[in-house]
Amino acid sequence: MKDPLIYGMMAEFDNVNDAIIAARRTYAAGYRKLDAYSPFPVEELAEAIGFHKNGVALVCLIGGLLGCTAAFTLQWWINNVSYPINIGGRPLNSWPSFIIVTFEMTILFSGLSAVFGMLTLNGLPMPYHPVFNVPRFELASKDRFFLVIFASDKNYDGVRTRQFLEGLNPISVAEVPS
Repeated sequence: MKDPLIYGMMAEFDNVNDAIIAARRTYAAGYRKLDAYSPFPVEELAEAIGFHKNGVALVCLIGGLLGCTAAFTLQWWINNVSYPINIGGRPLNSWPSFIIVTFEMTILFSGLSAVFGMLTLNGLPMPYHPVFNVPRFELASKDRFFLVIFASDKNYDGVRTRQFLEGLNPISVAEVPS
């Protein structure tokens, strides 16, 4: 049975190449619930831990489509149902005059949904995270790279996971308390 007071096991590396190799070996060993932390973005590290999906683009598309639909529908409703005024003999549903507002609302909704979607999908704001309980983790913003295997992973076992991480030649291995 898994210990609910343990968040996972963390290994510390001093260079990016060691961290990438360790992440690839960890993923190849069958661990799927893991995360990596680095002082700068490393695309290979994200790929090595199996992070391939990005839902922000879909959220942005849906927001843009909602904005487009809402703007066009609102203008159509106002001009055809609520206040139908015949000006200069033009038809009530004159869609070319709706293009500017529809475009602007599409951009507005798309941008706002991208921001709020990114925050939601990243779980932000997050004032507390269990990895902050490891004293050496403060080096993640300076010059160290960390790999964490979550205790919720199906292959996680405290002793075997520690031995596996120590076999990757890290600087240190630490248990991350919840």
